[in-house]
Order: sequence, then C-alpha cells, then structure tokens
Amino acid sequence: MKTDLEIFKQFTKNSNQTSSKSKTGAVIYTRVSTKEQAENNASLETQKKYCELYAKKRKLSVIEYFGGTYESAKSDERKEFQQMLSFVKRNNNIAFIIVYSFDRFSRTGVSGSYITEQLKKRGIMVLSATQEVDASTSAGSFQQDLFFLFSKFDNELRRDKTVSGMQEKLRKGHICGVIPFGYTNLNPGKGKTPEIVINEQGKLLKKAFELKAKHNLTYKEIAFRLKKYGWTKASKKLSDYFKNPVYCGLIVNKIIPGEVIEGKHPALVSKEVFLKVNDILNQKNYGGNYNKDNENLPLKQFVKSDVCGTPYTGYLVRKKNLYYYKNNRIGAKENRSAKMMHSLFEQLLVSYQLSDEKWKEPIKVLLLEECVNQHEQSINEMIALEKKMNKLESDLETIEKRFVLGEIDRELYVKYKEQFDKELVQINEEISSSQFNLSNLEKLIDVALDYAVNLPKLWASGDLEEKRRIQKMVFPEGIRYNHQKHCYRTSRVNTLFSLIPLIATDTAKKENGTSSKDKNLSRLVPEVGIEPTLQWNTSLSRARLPVPPLRHCF
Repeated sequence: MKTDLEIFKQFTKNSNQTSSKSKTGAVIYTRVSTKEQAENNASLETQKKYCELYAKKRKLSVIEYFGGTYESAKSDERKEFQQMLSFVKRNNNIAFIIVYSFDRFSRTGVSGSYITEQLKKRGIMVLSATQEVDASTSAGSFQQDLFFLFSKFDNELRRDKTVSGMQEKLRKGHICGVIPFGYTNLNPGKGKTPEIVINEQGKLLKKAFELKAKHNLTYKEIAFRLKKYGWTKASKKLSDYFKNPVYCGLIVNKIIPGEVIEGKHPALVSKEVFLKVNDILNQKNYGGNYNKDNENLPLKQFVKSDVCGTPYTGYLVRKKNLYYYKNNRIGAKENRSAKMMHSLFEQLLVSYQLSDEKWKEPIKVLLLEECVNQHEQSINEMIALEKKMNKLESDLETIEKRFVLGEIDRELYVKYKEQFDKELVQINEEISSSQFNLSNLEKLIDVALDYAVNLPKLWASGDLEEKRRIQKMVFPEGIRYNHQKHCYRTSRVNTLFSLIPLIATDTAKKENGTSSKDKNLSRLVPEVGIEPTLQWNTSLSRARLPVPPLRHCF
C-alpha cells in the first residue's frame, strides 16, 4: 500500500539554528579606537558610507545605526557595542550586522568568534563591507575566525611596540603611565621628559610613612591625624602606598619583571624608612598569605560537569597536601584529584599537538595563501595608496623648488603645502591602519604553529596565566568532564588546532597501508626528496574539516 509522504511531514525535525534567509533587516555598526580619530578624520563617515552601499547592493533594509564614536575593540564590553547586541537580540526582524571590516566588530580573537557564533545561532550574521566572507558556510566561518584572530594579533604587535618603548623609558629611571599619588609632573605631554616633584599630598604621605615607622599606628589612626592637614584619601589606600617602592626613589614594574631601577624622581622617604614600614606590615601579616590554590587548580571554572554543566571548583586536603577538583552540585559527589585531572588534560592536548614539525611549513603555506587571497583587495588598495603618496611627495618637492626660485608667491606655496601635507597624513593613517601586513600574518601563523608543536609541554610548564591562555586558545568554550567514565568531552575546538587530529589520523592510515578517504590531506606534506609545489586546495577552502568531540578515558 502506497502512502503519501506528505502525511509524515508532521514528524520532521526543525533545525536548531534560526534561519535568516527570509529576513532583510540589518543594523550598521561603526567605530574608531580613539577620541582623536573620531574628531580629526572622516573614518566614521567612510565606514558608514561603505556599509550603506553594501546594504544597498545586498538589498538589505538598514533599521538602525550604532557606534559612530570611539570605542577600543580590545574588549567586547563596549557601551555602543553592547547596546547593538542587545538591540539585535530583541528584534526578530534583524538578520544582519554590517561593519566596514571585521576588526571594527571585534579585535579580541576567540571572544569575537564566540560572539558571532552565538549570534549565528539566533539567525544573525555579521557581514563585512570590505571583506567578502560567507559565514553561513564552514569555509566562510573559518575565514571569519581567522580575521578575528589576526585582528587580536595586530593588537598584540602594537602592544609589543608600546611595551618596548616603556621598558626603555623605565630602565632610564623615568616613571611611565599615571603619575603616582603624591607627585606632580611639571612637564606633561607626549614625548616630553617628565619633571616630577612632590606635591602637598606627597608631603602628607611622607608623614604617614614616618608615623608608621616610629609609632606603628593603624591606617585609620594615621588617616585621622593627617585629615586636619588636608589628607584626602581613604585609610585603606595607605596599604598600597606603603608597599610601593616608588616612594623611596625606586621603580618596579610588571613589564620589567625582576628589575629594580633607581628612579630620577625625588624620593618621599629613605629606603631605610620604607623597609622598616614593610617589616612592620609583614610581622603583623597585613594583607594575608599568598593563596596558591589557583596556581594548583588551573582548570577551575574551565571544566564543567558533563551531567549538569556545573563548573568544577577545587580545594586542598591539608593532611595529604593534595588538591582536588569537585562539582558543587548538591548531591553530586564528583571529586577527583587535581593530579589525575591534569594528567588527563595533558593527554587531551596531545591530540591537538603537531607531533611532527614537517607539517608546520605546509600548513603555514595553506593558511598564508588563503589569507593573501582574501586580502587581495587590501593589497591593491595599499599599492594605490603608495603610488598616490609618491606623487604627493613629488608635487610637494616641486612647489618647494618653485617657491625657492621665486616662481610662486608665499601665499600660493602655503596653500598647496598645507593641502599636500594634509593628504599625506591621511594616506599614512590609512596605510598604518591597513588590515593586511604580510610579515605580521606570517608571524601570527608561526606563533600559533609553535604552540601546536609544544602544546602539552607549554601547558605543563606554564604559570597560571599561561595555562589559562592555552586552555582558552584551544578550547574557547571550555570542556566537559564525565566523572563516571573519567573522560573529557570537547564541544568546540579552535579551527587551527582542529585540523591536527585529522592530519594525524590520515598519516596513521597511510602508515598502515590504508588509503585515505580524503585525498586533500595527502597534499599537505610533500614526498621525500621532491621540492613541494603547495597550493591552496579549493575543496579544503570551501569546507571546514569536521572534528567530532573527542573523549579521553582510561
């Protein structure tokens, strides 16, 4: 008996992901990083113009505008950015967020990728007016993740340059950043040598040091005595001031770890008084002991129960001097030694380790070539900008020569010089803020692959900050732990690292004489003795290689 299949449509399943194909509503988000950029150039208007043209081309209806101001994208806790996210989540007719480029949306790397993934689940896509990426496909999503990763790396490079300058300045004895309480800089301004002097509050702070050293008064007593002379700070702030060596003429800073520099600023108190005060504080155990729990429990809050999703916390069994992780769910009784949890996590990292360095160069070539292809427009724009800059410099030189020879008067010379100078500044700004920098891109991929080669070792030997950085880098959404089976489950793996288990599996099949199901992977590594011709494979670029959740059990 034949049955009409239409009857059975009532039993079909709906997709977990909201579709955006039938919606055309969009919002536009623009931003610059600093107040000076917002006030002194036309970048915001340019971004808006490109976004509107893009929306018109895609036949999208722009419902609202957000941003239009300066907000640093180093963090995603931006006021306008959060208002925009809140707006699109509340409005069911919004299907797209349009930005000039992906770094306008976020420069936080994995965090930006996570936000776009969550928006995608709601049927909202992030589109770039200048970087054509179809994030609805696996390959497009991979490319979008790369853009966010590169933006974060660019931030790190800028930070490195800034830090290098600060380190040099600190080692010369100059205070960097905010002038400490009690001091005033008489020569403020970028690039100027600071002239630091002790102000009235500094003189009172000196008296506070002396009261503590001679009479061991409490913070409250010291603040109370100084208040009648004009002291303005809360008593608890004295704890921070008493522990800061800057007040005895020394400079210490986390960007020059382990170094103590003789400062060029005047000391409030002698080194002897400073040390005496701190001896008193240490004897009374001010501030308590350093808590090593977090150092010994790096997976705390990162690992969640596979049963209920509750984050694992930890504790120390003092009699055994052993650390344990535990699930705080009432009645869970899921405790496991930190040693076992850490050993299992290292085994998990081995799965994403690039065990053979011969894979580094081929993978780097694949990623680099794809990114160059994606940045073709940016490269052409850079070439055009450099040509324009060369012409302007030539024109500027010509009018200077004509002015010197008396062929044009001063008024005309000044008019055109100002015009050319202004255009040169704008071009230089566009070049410096360009998305594409080949050397930076290569450095980024090298750093990522260096991590992949030494992944378990780097995690095991790193401090707390390094461990957490690696955890978040490889598993952006954390991992799940099944206490009964003693195994981890991974929900999402960074795209770069997710390729590695596939490569390892494919290699193992070849060594066992089994032909690979995916011939594309065989192109990653050249045969021995043959000079490789590595090209981006179109079938790889159009489909993200699937990685099922891994389970690591004893």
